This record gives sequence, C-alpha cells and structure tokens, in this order.
Amino acid sequence: MGPRIGIIAGSGRFALQALDMAKGLGYACVVAGIRGEALPELKIKADAFEWVGRDELFKLLTFFKGQDVREAVLVGKVEPRVLIQKDLQDEELARLLVRAKDKTPTAVLSSLIEYLAAQGIAVIDPTFLLEPFFCPEGVLTRTAPSTGILEDIDFGWPLAKAVADLDIGQTVIVKSRAIVAVEGMEGTDETIKRAGRLAGEGLTVLKTRRARQDPRIDLPAVGLETIKSLLKVRAAALCIEANGVAFFQKEEALTLADGHGIVVMAKRT
Repeated sequence: MGPRIGIIAGSGRFALQALDMAKGLGYACVVAGIRGEALPELKIKADAFEWVGRDELFKLLTFFKGQDVREAVLVGKVEPRVLIQKDLQDEELARLLVRAKDKTPTAVLSSLIEYLAAQGIAVIDPTFLLEPFFCPEGVLTRTAPSTGILEDIDFGWPLAKAVADLDIGQTVIVKSRAIVAVEGMEGTDETIKRAGRLAGEGLTVLKTRRARQDPRIDLPAVGLETIKSLLKVRAAALCIEANGVAFFQKEEALTLADGHGIVVMAKRT
C-alpha cells in the first residue's frame, strides 16, 4: 500500500473524483465524509472511512490520527451555516471559531488548517488531483454566445472578481447588464434559483476564483448539477474562469447544455 492521504469530503462530485485520482496515483485514501454533504459512494471506494458531523472537529482529528494520516486535502463544499451556530457541542471547534478573525468560510477554514497542522496533519494543495478538470479559455459548447451574453460577461466579470476577493461569494448572476444575484452562504445552485425567481429567463452566470485564492480552501467548481440548475431557470449562459474553476462531468454537462441552447465558456482573468 502506498502513502496515505486524508480526504475531508464535502458535497459534490469533487471528493469522489479526487479519491479516484489519488488512488490512481498510488495513495491509500482515508476519507472523513461530512455527514449530510458527502456522497455515500465514497465509503465504498475509500481504504478507510468515517462519517463526521459538520461540528465534530475532535472526531475528525481522532479518526485521522488513528489512521496515521499526516497529510490531508479539503475537497467539496461544506454547509457554512454551522459557522454561525450557537452552543456548539464540540469544544475544539468552538475554540477554533473564537480564534478565527471572522466567520467567513476562508477565515474559519484557515483556522482549521492551522489547527490540524499544530496536531501534525498538514492540509495540502489539492490541485494535483484537479488538473484534468480545468478548462482552457474559449467557448466550450457548440452553442455560441450572442452579443447580449458577451456584453453581460464583460459587464459582470470585474464585479464577480471583486465580490470573490471580498470573500462574499464566487458566483455573480447578470441579466441585461444588471446584477441580479450574488452568492452568499447558500451556494451556487441556490443562487441560480434565487436569480431565476427575481429576473426570469436569460440569465448569465459567472463563476470565478479569488485573485489570492489559497488553493487548499474552497476551490470553485461547476458540473452537471450546475447545468441542471441553469435549465430550471432557463438561463442563457455560464462563464467560468479558465484554469481556475474545476468542471466535473464536463462532457455530459456540455451535451446537456447544447441540447437546450445554453452557452458555456471559460474566460481568463
């Protein structure tokens, strides 16, 4: 058996893809699946697996130490509302939140990384597991963007970058050169639904990364479920940051987008 790596798995297919990539590279994968977030298939594929609650930091640490994990990656989304809960039962997590400079996901996850490092577990950059899922600049679908879509992207892109850099959210939704919705704690799919309720069809969704993104923390991603969310609100386009936003189940997602006339493209910063 090869070197061991811990995987703290949130929602979405990123964790499953990361596990497959790590195993392909010869790693023994020890997976802590966040209960209510992580896919159950992870339990089948992992060399060791434990369900961990969003507020069970001590259990996570105990599991990894018991499996002799020295390095770990954070992959997938974790519901952030636990960060503003009161009366947390896990004393370690409560202390960590007190030490964090604020309760933005970036600040809390940075504190988590520092805490795990102090306990002998280094959280490392997961980019080596993501390379196949980044996209070069250009139109990814056969469906080409209209002038209106390109105008919305040009208008919204610098604003999306600014919002991401303020650690507010990594998704901004535009229609007719007006900001319809900005991602908050709810995540990309719920932001798309909210934008659809507010402004109807024809939305352009922009997904970017922070200019100073710590690759260990909350790397942005889209996938098949993102396209399904676009279909539900009859959105016009999705524009992601080239070589900065991972795209999972890409071929299936692009086929679905083309079947409904949705433009998908990647743009450089």
